[in-house]
Amino acid sequence: MIEENATVVAIELAADENAGLTAMHKVTVESQIKSSCSGCKQVDNCGSGQVAKAFPQAKLSLELETELAVKIGDTVVLGLSDKHLLLTAWQVYLWPLMGLVIASVFGQWLVENSIFSHELFAIALGVLGGYIGFALARHQQKRGKYCNLLIPKILRIHKSMINIVEITD
Repeated sequence: MIEENATVVAIELAADENAGLTAMHKVTVESQIKSSCSGCKQVDNCGSGQVAKAFPQAKLSLELETELAVKIGDTVVLGLSDKHLLLTAWQVYLWPLMGLVIASVFGQWLVENSIFSHELFAIALGVLGGYIGFALARHQQKRGKYCNLLIPKILRIHKSMINIVEITD
């Protein structure tokens, strides 16, 4: 499970379809998009770190549903299944690559057997195969089954440390 902290910025009570059950809330959460250069110890000595500090950090807003009793300002932990993320990455990267390789091999075979007169036709067939793989991946990602798997869930409310000060007389 991939986890990320986010802050609750708005709460809206969703319509309760089944009376008597715990009410679902529509919660808007906001998370800082982290730069890849912000976590290194050399950030002050590195040119890329200086450039990353110069630009404002972007914020990502999501509207999610939860049954947790959250308040505005709470820090919550969002979770995304790494299995589903890897499945999506496999489809997005491998389908176009497989289409490119298979179509290129087939195009080269057609050139070697003198069916195509020039290698530009084999290259064009390879590009077409890559595009078909891309279109297949896009079609699979737009289907509702995969879209719902990539919606993060609010796992829990992040417990913050309470400062305890001992008072002595």
